[in-house]
Amino acid sequence: MTTPPYWRKSTHSGPDEGECIEVADLDGHIGIRDSKNPAAGHLTLTRQRFTSLLVHLASRP
Repeated sequence: MTTPPYWRKSTHSGPDEGECIEVADLDGHIGIRDSKNPAAGHLTLTRQRFTSLLVHLASRP
């Protein structure tokens, strides 16, 4: 039996925030999903691609 992934939201997200994502460790990959609609599925990225995404987003004004 496999353990379901532990999805977590940023600590910077308040309880009333409307635009949040959740991330989870998916056996060596990173899952990203909409916290308001988790049943819609998720995007799966390699750890390298996830890191590249974070670097790209951090560099935006």
